[in-house]
Amino acid sequence: MPKLMSLVVCMTVLAWLSALMASLIRARAWTPKGLMLAMGNRDHMPEATPLAGRAQRAAANTLENLLFFAALALAAQAAGAANERVLLGAQVFLWARVVFLAVYLAGIPYLRTAVWTVSIVGLGMMLIGML
Repeated sequence: MPKLMSLVVCMTVLAWLSALMASLIRARAWTPKGLMLAMGNRDHMPEATPLAGRAQRAAANTLENLLFFAALALAAQAAGAANERVLLGAQVFLWARVVFLAVYLAGIPYLRTAVWTVSIVGLGMMLIGML
């Protein structure tokens, strides 16, 4: 598998894990009642705690950014432009997103925005690398 496509797979797994984590945190799946709720229809979810809210927003943001990342990566791969600059931008994006999730869950607002900006720089690096 080409390196760029393996980064798309890694980012997809990260997005899935963030969505799963948000769901489990919201249901409080580490408790017997929460585990039953998580495995059920989730009709009567508890009020979201601040952590659960941050986890949900972080997961949504990760899914939104996955769309842009995958589009750029697939375009680069299809155009034969998956060069070292594009690959570096993809790596910057992926690692920034890993840090973003941790910082968002920790509730550090300004650092969260700075790390998000780094991930956007990674997307920009990918785009510029394709030109």
